[in-house]
Amino acid sequence: MALRLGDVVPNFKAQTSQGEIDFFEWLGDSWGILFSHPADFTPVCTTELGYMSKLKPEFDKRNVKILALSVDPLSSHTTWISDIEETQVTKVNYPLISDENRHVAELFDMIHPGAAEKTTVRSVFIIAPDKKLKLSLTYPPSTGRNFDEILRVVDSLQLTAYNSVATPVNWKNGEDVIILPSVSDADAEKKFPKGIRRIKPYLRYTPQPNL
Repeated sequence: MALRLGDVVPNFKAQTSQGEIDFFEWLGDSWGILFSHPADFTPVCTTELGYMSKLKPEFDKRNVKILALSVDPLSSHTTWISDIEETQVTKVNYPLISDENRHVAELFDMIHPGAAEKTTVRSVFIIAPDKKLKLSLTYPPSTGRNFDEILRVVDSLQLTAYNSVATPVNWKNGEDVIILPSVSDADAEKKFPKGIRRIKPYLRYTPQPNL
């Protein structure tokens, strides 16, 4: 059965390019991003994993751990990492799961036979410290992902998890946010001392509260 937002994700043990992990233990009290790629030594995947390595310092600042996965053997990962580092001019600084038996891929419903019979599609899962699924995305094998967008979503998820706000269309970190309709005007005045901009009774903006 496919995972739904708010579900506790399954735990698993796996061999990775940085040793064996127990997923929940590895994640600890951090946020996590688990993403799959169809196969090692493929062009789109090479660019994706290289770019994610360059973004990792930004995820580190946000207490987010990164974990990649494909159904290739560990020996393949090890050799391919060298190619990624050479061609993308970066250091692969997060673990890659070797899921040869497809155990993790099946737990997270990453294999879609209609798109790719034997390999994983391009799935992304954002997981909160309580191990609940906060976002899932699925891309076809032919389309590279926008990891800048994943970083933006992390900013929104972390902001909205601890404040009574939502983020509007195309929101970026530092921009005004929307006060939830469930917050009364009286409570909003107390919660958001930076000020409130009212457009409609249900549409009220305030400066980002965690800055």
